Amino acid sequence: MFEYMTVQEVAQKWNISERRIQILCSENRIDGVVRLSRVWLIPKEAKKPVDGRLKTNKMRNGDE
Repeated sequence: MFEYMTVQEVAQKWNISERRIQILCSENRIDGVVRLSRVWLIPKEAKKPVDGRLKTNKMRNGDE
């Protein structure tokens, strides 16, 4: 049987906010995610998706 984690557990494991996890789930960016009523269930073996919000390393350093 599959083992799942809650949004709170994944947020601590991946060191990102609970809201960001919810957004990733709603955008189907995490494989195997299941929604039961208002609760997201994330497989324990799920991989953290790549953060596509930053395009290059230059943006992080403040360079143009």
